Amino acid sequence: MKDIKERGNQTVVTEFIFLGFSNHPQLQELFFLIFLVIYLVTLLGNLLILTAIRINPVLHTPMYYFLSNLSFLDICYTSTTVPIMLVNFFREKKTITYEGCLSQVFFLITFAGAECVLLAAMAYDRFIAIYHPLRYSVLMSKKVCAYLAAGSWLCGIVNSLTHTVLMATLTLCGPNQISHFLCDIPLILKLSCSDTSANEIAVYATNVIFGLSPCLFTAVSYMLIILAILKIQSTQGRKKAFSTCASHLTVVVLYYGTINFNYDRPRSGYSLDMVILVSVLFCIVTPMLNPIIYSLRNKEVKVALKKLCVQKLQCSNPFLTWSSRTLSKNY
Repeated sequence: MKDIKERGNQTVVTEFIFLGFSNHPQLQELFFLIFLVIYLVTLLGNLLILTAIRINPVLHTPMYYFLSNLSFLDICYTSTTVPIMLVNFFREKKTITYEGCLSQVFFLITFAGAECVLLAAMAYDRFIAIYHPLRYSVLMSKKVCAYLAAGSWLCGIVNSLTHTVLMATLTLCGPNQISHFLCDIPLILKLSCSDTSANEIAVYATNVIFGLSPCLFTAVSYMLIILAILKIQSTQGRKKAFSTCASHLTVVVLYYGTINFNYDRPRSGYSLDMVILVSVLFCIVTPMLNPIIYSLRNKEVKVALKKLCVQKLQCSNPFLTWSSRTLSKNY
């Protein structure tokens, strides 16, 4: 299929060529192996978190409800870009169709925007838990949690639809090369030979609404949380309060830091390798690290994961099931 075709007096792009990782052709097999392992670890880690939360009644709380949403988002988020990138490592010409590119942009922005809002909702949950512990069950009821989670998804979808519709109206001319391993709005706008002012305004609004605003909201929430923790008299109480927030704070710093640097940095002065590295961090590495951070920093999650692993081992080994029942009867 030709990647550029004639329409009147203009050449119209029907296919894009990715140039990401093209600076290192000799490392394609190594890159494939590294990203395959990261992707599998991401899927396994987040699926374990989802399963552990679902089967353990102790984890049926607002905090873990949001965490299960985050894990599901991370699976979707990384699956938007990694599979096609892995396939392209074995292609001499690393391509994606115009329709495929629009679809990738739509899903990437949907999941990224939803995650930004969801992380802010998780910060609000921690703020209520620390500042209003006696009213926590009322202020963070199941209904409120469902509204917050649904709101984050709705924000991501509305934002993504806006950008995708605006992009679909552009006329894209040659060249059809994208200096990346994924389709992204700023990269597509560079290929347009029509007016992109509306798209640029939408990108700026998105950076403020989904990048800066949730980040500032989360920062203010944690400033208030830290002040509240410092007022707790007992050392053990302060340590317990901080431990409930440490995992989320680590994830927030990692995610907001990489995504804001990727979209708010100057467009010039950075090499292709640096651009690729930053995108790999927030698109591929962060979804892998999230379940690791939560499982290492959270005692309840670690206990739930251990129980899940023991149950799986017992199901696969009848002798372990028999011995555990015998021990429980005798003791």
